[in-house]
Amino acid sequence: SAALPEQPATPLEEVDVYLDGQWHRVPVYARGALARGQSIEGPAIVCESHGTIVVEPGWRATLRGSQHLVLDRHLPRPRQFALGTDADPVMLEVFNNLFMSIAEQMGVQLANTAHSVNIKERLDFSCALFDSDGELIANAPHMPVHLGSMSESIQAVMRKNAGRMRPGDVFALNDPYHGGTHLPDVTVVMPIFSEDEQSILFYTAARGHHADIGGITPGSMPPTSRNIEEEGVLLDNFKLVENGRLREAELRRALESARYPARNPSQNVADLRAQVAACEKGREELHAMIQRFGLSAVVAYVKHVQDNAAESVRHALSALSDGSFTYAMDSGAKIRVSVRVDRKQRSAVVDFTGTSPQLDDNFNAPPAVVRAAVLYVFRTLVDADIPMNAGCLEPITLIIPKGSMLAPNPPAATVAGNVETSQCVTDALYGALRVMGASQGTMNNFTFGNARHQYYETIAGGSGAGDGFDGTAAVQTHMTNSRMTDPEVIEHRFPVLVEEHSIRKDSGGRGRFRGGDGALRRIRFLETMTAAIVSSHRLVPPYGMAGGGAGEVGKTWVERVNGTRQELAYAEQVEVQPGDVLVVSTPSGGGYGDPGEPGAKAERERPTKFRTPA
Repeated sequence: SAALPEQPATPLEEVDVYLDGQWHRVPVYARGALARGQSIEGPAIVCESHGTIVVEPGWRATLRGSQHLVLDRHLPRPRQFALGTDADPVMLEVFNNLFMSIAEQMGVQLANTAHSVNIKERLDFSCALFDSDGELIANAPHMPVHLGSMSESIQAVMRKNAGRMRPGDVFALNDPYHGGTHLPDVTVVMPIFSEDEQSILFYTAARGHHADIGGITPGSMPPTSRNIEEEGVLLDNFKLVENGRLREAELRRALESARYPARNPSQNVADLRAQVAACEKGREELHAMIQRFGLSAVVAYVKHVQDNAAESVRHALSALSDGSFTYAMDSGAKIRVSVRVDRKQRSAVVDFTGTSPQLDDNFNAPPAVVRAAVLYVFRTLVDADIPMNAGCLEPITLIIPKGSMLAPNPPAATVAGNVETSQCVTDALYGALRVMGASQGTMNNFTFGNARHQYYETIAGGSGAGDGFDGTAAVQTHMTNSRMTDPEVIEHRFPVLVEEHSIRKDSGGRGRFRGGDGALRRIRFLETMTAAIVSSHRLVPPYGMAGGGAGEVGKTWVERVNGTRQELAYAEQVEVQPGDVLVVSTPSGGGYGDPGEPGAKAERERPTKFRTPA
């Protein structure tokens, strides 16, 4: 390349340019005349043979090695808004979307940097923002069962580290009895400090379902676990990052030292790094928001956003009536719930008194999971684009009897409570409110693995129909919102073949509005593996509503290479050999309304819409 000039260039001329809402007298430079290392502060223009570079106010252009012209901001962005702290309807909508956008950006960061198929491809994770009290502000549309329960994780970290958290600290936990849900879901929590580092303004959190966290079966979803130790490695308030340094050696010791240790600690470490990166992205974006709008305005609008959610739920409650429901599970356990609505106060009591006592199996659910289900259900009743946040539960009083399967005592097993019982609580609430037929009521948790491979997925089924809408076929329902791994990816990463993934046509519950159809999934194994299913509605069909028919139950079986067939229970593990095929037939959704009502056919053919939560 030609030698660069030794003397800094001088402007060729000055011209008038309109930038940032006003006119500026701007110097114009020739790119070829710039000397190595020369810096030009904006506003300025740099001309070259094939283009023009505008250096805006507050930016600087520097010619560096190999003649690269590098632009960087050298002055802080001026605050563009001088907001008061009173709620403005327009700015309320702006902040609703800004908070959700930050959570969405966190999710993109996590998916892009994670290692496991479960987080990177299936998107089995959730990201959210929390206020200084650990209450949910906003979330991305990730996993409802995660999002409604994460506040308790934040508050557990707050209690155990009061007065000791410092900038650069990050914590991890999965203990179901101290803010977690079940052991595979590991939550990473980052406190966000003020500029003077004296106070905590917010928390960011990323919860990811780890493909394996130890336990008695690969994939950490054991169908037969009877205590929490058998389900994997328990992390309670583990300091993951201290003063900006990842405590990797200590983390690996924790993952490897349990009675049933993690099978792939390197993958856990990689995914936890990605979760930290997601939290850091949230921190950066929150500070950018504060820089733009001012701290007092941002803090005020946190409260306005939560108050708006509470008011939206109060409005929905004014149209509801009292109701109760008893939900039968395959194991014989029952979830009883009553909803008592006070229309004058625009509030409600959700009472689970009468629910079965703590179970000997692993379908116990911590109260955080129940809270998540209640938050989700009442958020879906709001016909407005608001974030799902702590305000949604402000008008709700929640009663959960201690020692029941919804508030078990340690060390009860809980691995199915997060994924299965959460779905049952959700449908029990919809039954009490008489809103819609039951969904498939399960996540059809399918795991397989050995010493080298561990994989977990949830399998779609039918959603329930309601007044004015049919159910949806082969969809992830209610408390889960993950993807199915692409066949090309799963077959590349694991020794299996995806032989079929199809819709079970006409399996949805009959009614004026039809329940959604279930799905059929066939996986052929190419290596010896331990496979497991943890599911529901293999014996009890998903209910129909208002005269609608029940959905069909699901089934799971193994087709052996020798031609025999082995039926599996709703929660069972099995050894599979090369050539064996495991088949999961998922439940369908319940129907709504009597199919014989006059005008039912015309009503069914009318396009309908059902709002799902943001």
